[in-house]
Amino acid sequence: ATPTPTTAPDVFGITPIEPAIVLADFTMPASTGQDLSLSDLNGEYSLLFFGFSHCPDFCPTTLAEFTQIKEALGGDADRMQFVFVSVDGERDTPEVLAEYLSRFDPAFIGLQGDDATLAEIDGDYGLSYQLRIDEADEDGNYAVDHTTFSYLIDPQGRLRALIAYNAERDDIVAHIQSVMAADAA
Repeated sequence: ATPTPTTAPDVFGITPIEPAIVLADFTMPASTGQDLSLSDLNGEYSLLFFGFSHCPDFCPTTLAEFTQIKEALGGDADRMQFVFVSVDGERDTPEVLAEYLSRFDPAFIGLQGDDATLAEIDGDYGLSYQLRIDEADEDGNYAVDHTTFSYLIDPQGRLRALIAYNAERDDIVAHIQSVMAADAA
């Protein structure tokens, strides 16, 4: 089911999902060199983003933001995984993702998405993407249109918030910490 917020956002760009949506499990090749399932992340919070390594704008900006969010979370970052799911699995092999993500934080996890797996989970995330291969340049480079939300997932594998690309970092950190604190209460 496509995420449908049941409450108005408390803060611009952050939409709490209440009740939380249990996300379908999936498995993809990971930048760690092994296959990784969403359920492998259970027990920790995750901030997940869909993109591609050749992205000139949203992806590097979001990953740089993830780096700053991780730093701002301080000790709470130890309970958090940062996950980048590629919608361009042809170019974004696990090795390419490992090299790309190391520019931001080598602990970030990259997953090599494929059309079949992404189609199975797109409803959970409201995921939309389109490879613009027909518009490739002479070197074969092409753009990919894609969803730019980040997704806060709790330790039980449930979607807890949609975070817009233009949400403020301090608001994102405060929201993550408030969810962690409420869950611990």
